[in-house]
Amino acid sequence: MSAPVNDYTNAERYVNGLIMGPPSPAPGTPPEEIRARAIARLARLRAFLEFLGNPQRQYETVHVAGTSGKGSTCAFTASILSGLGLRTGLHVSPYLQVATEKLQIDGKLVDASRYARLVSDMTTSVEHWVALGNERPNYGEFWVAMTYRYFAEELVDVAVIEVGAGGRFDVTNVIEPRVAAITSIGLDHVTTLGATLTEIAWHKAGIIKPGCVVVTAVSGADAYPVIEAECREQGVPLISVRENEAFSDVDTDESGTSFEDAASARRMHVRLPGTFQASNAATALAIARAYCPVDPDPRLLTEGLASARFPGRMEIVQNRPTVILDGAHNPEKIQSLRNSLDLMFPKRRRILVFGALEAKSYLEMFEIVSPGSRAVFVTEPRVLSKPATKATAYASLGRLAPIVIEPDPRRALEQALSLAGRDDLVIVTGSLYLVGNVRERWFSVESILEQGTSWPVVIDRAR
Repeated sequence: MSAPVNDYTNAERYVNGLIMGPPSPAPGTPPEEIRARAIARLARLRAFLEFLGNPQRQYETVHVAGTSGKGSTCAFTASILSGLGLRTGLHVSPYLQVATEKLQIDGKLVDASRYARLVSDMTTSVEHWVALGNERPNYGEFWVAMTYRYFAEELVDVAVIEVGAGGRFDVTNVIEPRVAAITSIGLDHVTTLGATLTEIAWHKAGIIKPGCVVVTAVSGADAYPVIEAECREQGVPLISVRENEAFSDVDTDESGTSFEDAASARRMHVRLPGTFQASNAATALAIARAYCPVDPDPRLLTEGLASARFPGRMEIVQNRPTVILDGAHNPEKIQSLRNSLDLMFPKRRRILVFGALEAKSYLEMFEIVSPGSRAVFVTEPRVLSKPATKATAYASLGRLAPIVIEPDPRRALEQALSLAGRDDLVIVTGSLYLVGNVRERWFSVESILEQGTSWPVVIDRAR
């Protein structure tokens, strides 16, 4: 597998070279300048997609936004639609370990060699585009164009597309979805989206287009009216997913999460632990029902949900000690993680490995998740062009839990494991990038690329 892996590595090096700096504008950038840049970027991308033949129009799409839960909801939705017999593409952002995670069809990651060819073909198209006097696409534009072209080339029936951040001005927002979904509204990316739930909801609602059906699990008084108003303006129906109406009787343990689905009166189960996954799964069911012209077979819906997997979301990667990887990266997600841990493991001693990006509300997150921990190993997630919060920034919070400063994520994990007893619980959280940094201990990049899955089977090649 060495040649394809090398091809992948070279392609990924080229794509990462398109990153020109932090994805968010510098603090203090006027809102009108941020908006003008975003509008210009979308116009540039639409023109480039037209140059490519508008591949995004060659299949139907489901577009999913939300502060929390959108990735899991996308994974659940794609699994359901695949189970219904539709050739289904899935694009998520960001990836944890390998770029091929962002290009999936029916649960299979794009082959490493195919990814390299995609990058090569797209590079050729970009050079032709630039030769005509146009501006070179940046990292995000390149990725979206390549994603939409790949799904067109592979003749998918439908593609499930996760919004990167916000919605209205997100680089993915050049599609006309059949279903648009908004999972939740919380305070995140406040520099670009605004400091209030109302402002953030306006950005998320920007994925709503004429002709689509809208599904949302949002219910707050600040955010829901914004979504409702956008639906009225676009003349589209709105389906609300609320606990005790769409779903009820939620239960979660190490095997996953189950709940009662009101529409089918069936018990549904997903492999992902965490009570919050019930809302995400119920939203995915509502998306699938909105997408299908006739009511899907409830048995197929049940099977589609049960087969869904998504790495890095309350993912249990080992036992004795139990190790959980969770990419919670804002206060809303961290609180949901904390609530589920308190429910599932009320008496287990906890050891925390925590690291967050500088742009996040890292102190608030830390104050939610760290109290009661036997020890907290604070570290610094590794990611291109996105600075991490320095591990030393947490030194003053030792009143909440004993703190060990270790900037290197892998060393922080190993120290946590060496401290843990067989019955202890080790939690790695604060950033999806941190989860990606340490997940290599259990699933190597090479095996993921070779087997085309985020859960490769470990093969003893010495035998």
